[in-house]
Amino acid sequence: MSLSQIAYILAALTAGGGTMGYVRTGSVPSIAAGGTVGALYALGGYRIQNKQPYGVELALLASVVLAGSSIPRALRTQKPLPIGLSLLATFGLYNFGMAYRNNVNVR
Repeated sequence: MSLSQIAYILAALTAGGGTMGYVRTGSVPSIAAGGTVGALYALGGYRIQNKQPYGVELALLASVVLAGSSIPRALRTQKPLPIGLSLLATFGLYNFGMAYRNNVNVR
């Protein structure tokens, strides 16, 4: 699976999750955070796909933001949703972190 496909999948999952959080509970922070992180993943995927600079960095930034908000909450609450978000963030951190480390499509 290519880095751009991973970024697009994570974009759809985070944006879709934020939308579902809003629909189910009326949570504006859910749709704002999901939309923002999803947009970062989507933009990163687009830039990676078109071999433009900073695509991997944008997707890595989205993973850092997602991890920073979900991992502490997952550890504190032990609820399934934050744990799932933490797993998505960790998956993104690993893939985009390794790509950044190995200079894959970086600048």
